Amino acid sequence: MDTVRQVIETAYASHEQERPIIVAIDGLSGAGKTTLVNQLRGIVPNEMIFHIDDFIVERSRRYDTGEPEAIEYYTLQWDVDLLVETLFKPLQEGQATLTLPYYDRDRDEVINRTVEIAPTAIVLIEGIFLLRDEWRAYFDYVVYLDCPQEVRYERVLNRDTYIGDLSERLDKYERRYWPGETHYLKTVNPKAKADHIIRSS
Repeated sequence: MDTVRQVIETAYASHEQERPIIVAIDGLSGAGKTTLVNQLRGIVPNEMIFHIDDFIVERSRRYDTGEPEAIEYYTLQWDVDLLVETLFKPLQEGQATLTLPYYDRDRDEVINRTVEIAPTAIVLIEGIFLLRDEWRAYFDYVVYLDCPQEVRYERVLNRDTYIGDLSERLDKYERRYWPGETHYLKTVNPKAKADHIIRSS
């Protein structure tokens, strides 16, 4: 983690554009993305942290669409183009005020919220599938967490109790999430597009 912090600090120090530096923390489910972001807090006083899962769409737009569940997860879980227009492009352009589509899980609806971004900020964006073609060009630096499959699987099955009991969790991951991740690996090859790879266990 110290090496990652040093690399990001160096990138920040050499960043000459008058806008925030945008750092992506990518990796598959259970790889430790949120943990890493929490460890990186405090690089600069005015950093901003965004979790891509805060911007998923309503259930009716991502379930029972007629598409295979893996494709629903990869292509429909987020409004990919909307996030370009509301998050990634405004950040890259140095806009100070962003209006973002936050998802309220309890109400199953998207609520727009306004966020202020300092021009000297480091913006850490954490989440899965960040290196998809539509988003990659908006990041100044990308860290990819490469964690062994068996470790990740154990973590998510123990973690995601909101899905149901263990058998229900396993069923959903086998139907939807893990095939979606396989699709991402095969079509995007995220490790090849990252600036820094952390191999963690």
